[in-house]
Amino acid sequence: MAKNLAENKKAFFDYMPIETFEAGIVLNGYEVKSIKLGRANLQGSFVVFKDEDPYLLNASVPPYQPNNTPNSYNEKRTRKLLLNKSEIKHLIGKSAQKGLTLVPLRMYTKQGKIKIEIAIAKHKGKVDKREVLKKRTTQKDIRRELKERG
Repeated sequence: MAKNLAENKKAFFDYMPIETFEAGIVLNGYEVKSIKLGRANLQGSFVVFKDEDPYLLNASVPPYQPNNTPNSYNEKRTRKLLLNKSEIKHLIGKSAQKGLTLVPLRMYTKQGKIKIEIAIAKHKGKVDKREVLKKRTTQKDIRRELKERG
């Protein structure tokens, strides 16, 4: 069973996922330990292509043991994502379309390996976000009423 290590909640609020993919991620040993402790942060991160290779930008992975990590360590460094060629070609084609972007949704373990779920997503407008907020407040009000009655 996959264990969630980090989740990009802001991505679900700002974007509407259309299609999701599972990718491996190239990490250093001390980054793996830090991620498995749940210290990774995907908020504000995104996926770009450089020379037809996907890279994760702006994802924060603080050092596992700050005293033992190299001085040159950058917790927001660019990390390469591992996908097969057909997925990469599909993602390049989709990301080139206007209005579509690639965002990481969550980081999890699968068979001892750290995986990242990325999505082709469409940015939500203000109207869509308002609808989500309205639904949340009505659900909250309903739960509050049921709690008071029962």
